[in-house]
Amino acid sequence: MLDYDEEANRYDATRGGEPRARAAADAVLALVPENAHTLLDLACGTGIVTRHLTREGLRPFGVDRAAAMLRGAAPRLSGAVCQADVRRLPFADDTFDAVSAVWLLHLLPDAAPVVAEAARVLRPGGVFVTTVDKAAAHLGGSDICALVAPHGRRRLADATARITQLAAEHGLHPHGSAGFTGHGQGRVPAKLAREVRAGRIYPKGGEDLAAHLEALPNQQTARPDPVYTVLAFSA
Repeated sequence: MLDYDEEANRYDATRGGEPRARAAADAVLALVPENAHTLLDLACGTGIVTRHLTREGLRPFGVDRAAAMLRGAAPRLSGAVCQADVRRLPFADDTFDAVSAVWLLHLLPDAAPVVAEAARVLRPGGVFVTTVDKAAAHLGGSDICALVAPHGRRRLADATARITQLAAEHGLHPHGSAGFTGHGQGRVPAKLAREVRAGRIYPKGGEDLAAHLEALPNQQTARPDPVYTVLAFSA
């Protein structure tokens, strides 16, 4: 997993910036009930998405383990942030009307502790909203997809079936779905090859994968933006 304290300074610029953040927030908000007043955003990072998770009567809070990320999030969220491990949240049971997790579960070896904590801090009638199947969103049939597919994670912590199962184990039931475009996230062969060589992505591919990426045509041309899936589960 990346060192997100080190990643903080470049995070927004390398993750699609405001267009992607707004698209993600709109998809999450579409699944949050109108009567929700408090929302906890897990692994909020720099708060670039979290600050858009608001509307009249709804206030977002952010929690993240990386101090450097929270330094960016704090001014965006008027200080409504907390440093903590999302697998052990420092909040009482039944605290929030909604809990969100955007691009979190796919990073974990097992999503079970996070889903359990989300369910615990949700009030009755609240919703847990999360992105799922992130890897699948990047495997949309481009020439890059064919190369990287064998080097992806074999066990996907954010697979829809797995998250639905975990949610059910904690009394959370399907509440709807949405999708959004990851603006600016279409992969560029030359850039991805550099990331692979640096060990930042697909580390098992190493030099061999990087060389194959560099052999693709249109080295500086981005492939189509991914379309991400968001699921909601109600308590």
